Amino acid sequence: MGRLVHAIKAALLQVHSIAGLVLALLLSLIALTGVIMSFEDEIVDRLNAGIMQVAPRTTPALLPDELVARLKAVPDAGKVAAIMLSSDPSAAVHVRFARDEQGARPSSLYVDPYDGHVLGVPRGEDFFATVRRLHRWLLIPGDAKGWGRQITGVAALGLIVMLISGLVLRWPRRASRVKMWLKPNLGLSGRGLHRSLHVVIGTWVLPVYLVMTLTGLWYSFDWYKDGVVWLLSRPHVAAAKMQPKQSRPPGRPEPAQPVGFDRAWSTLQHEESGGFARAQLTLLAGPGTVMRIRSWPKNSTLESMRDEFRIDAVTGQVVSAERYADKTLGEKAIASVLDIHRGAILGRLGKLAFMVAAALMPLFAITGVLLYLSRRKLRRPVQPPLGRLVPGE
Repeated sequence: MGRLVHAIKAALLQVHSIAGLVLALLLSLIALTGVIMSFEDEIVDRLNAGIMQVAPRTTPALLPDELVARLKAVPDAGKVAAIMLSSDPSAAVHVRFARDEQGARPSSLYVDPYDGHVLGVPRGEDFFATVRRLHRWLLIPGDAKGWGRQITGVAALGLIVMLISGLVLRWPRRASRVKMWLKPNLGLSGRGLHRSLHVVIGTWVLPVYLVMTLTGLWYSFDWYKDGVVWLLSRPHVAAAKMQPKQSRPPGRPEPAQPVGFDRAWSTLQHEESGGFARAQLTLLAGPGTVMRIRSWPKNSTLESMRDEFRIDAVTGQVVSAERYADKTLGEKAIASVLDIHRGAILGRLGKLAFMVAAALMPLFAITGVLLYLSRRKLRRPVQPPLGRLVPGE
């Protein structure tokens, strides 16, 4: 039995080491870009505090279509794709634009809701957009449709393998000794110190890494996403979410009427009669007239705590409505994947803890490589000293 256990652990050590050597640099890159994005919202809000607020006025705010019409005079503005409106009379309107024919997206703008004049381009937006593309898709062409999405997914699967194998390898004979699990021995040096840091700090962050990888796979593999939806959603909700996206039929004409925001905005105000803090109206890509609208209630503390509607922008008819309060616990978990992934579900301290855990990833890469090299050195056969006589000479 002892030999079998030893053989299993030796095989796991090989798997753990090979996976670590292959993925160390990639996992460190993904983790460090995640660190940069941990407090993106707070940083962007601080950088752009001067253009996100206006002086409240007694005159009514302009309707969305009037705001869009006034933006046509702005050079290189492009076609408006989304508008973020707020119930706060001192909040500016955030306008995003559709991609042009070359695939580039113009910078978004903050606009005065009362007269439509441009307040400025948000600072930090392009930087964080690039970091996000690096984190999710490694800047590989095609973004979500390219190979980068699958590569980061494979890296996440590799990290799960390392977490499980590392836990098994680390399991001591006396597992009840908490001190052995949670306190690194800083009095050691060399290989001993490297191993202590690698395994003890790894024990601390293992739950965080497991949450990060399990939620990160949601963005990499459709089969994984569909499986989670099937497992956690009610059958009719899962069936609706797992329907394949309809591709645009060839030769289908553009809608006869121009698609505006006012009708959908009016419908939303009727649907959300209880009030909301902010709402984002987004024109979906393609020739249809259905608009996606997300609204956050005034008591919302998370990005995932929102209602979502599909409204025909021409007729004002509600095509579908998903209210956060009506979701089951599993469906709320699905809606909160991003908040869980970055620790925001636990508040600001949770985001900080996840950020610190991600920042420690290079430590595991470095100590893991050092342990591998030292193990190779220990296994190297000892050469006899020069000049020493050996039998047969």
